[in-house]
Amino acid sequence: MTPLLLPTAAMIVVIVASNILVQHPINDWLTWGALTYPVAFLVTDLTNRSLGAASARRVVQVGFAVAVVLSAVLATPRIAAASGVAFLAAQLLDIHVFDRLRARAWWQPPLASSVVGSGVDTGLFFSLAFIGTGVPWVTLAAGDLLVKLALALAMLLPFGAIALRAASRG
Repeated sequence: MTPLLLPTAAMIVVIVASNILVQHPINDWLTWGALTYPVAFLVTDLTNRSLGAASARRVVQVGFAVAVVLSAVLATPRIAAASGVAFLAAQLLDIHVFDRLRARAWWQPPLASSVVGSGVDTGLFFSLAFIGTGVPWVTLAAGDLLVKLALALAMLLPFGAIALRAASRG
């Protein structure tokens, strides 16, 4: 089995689920998608740490292509297009930031790259997906970003555990 199969499948599931869930607000400032999307950064960062930036880019590219098509069918074409633009920009930026910080303390690359990527993703996605629709997208974007940032911190625990385990095996 190719080492990219599991992260690519995980990426597709996370993106499609997030694109469906972002259409369902929890309250006036948060959507369900904010709870699932940060896992995409975990997948990218783990792939980057264990297999390198080129492999992480491959996972993002394949995940992007498949998830956009599935999201157009299972969510809406507008959500799919906004997600595709935001996802590709944010994930490629995440890979770049992570790779530049690779030699620092174990927690710095995933935290910094996820924070930067989350900001770019949230701004692009919510403006492209909801501007002119009557959806209070600025409020939802702000709430989602706060949750994504909190989850970026929380994702350090599984990142550290999985990366440490992988390092001890290889």
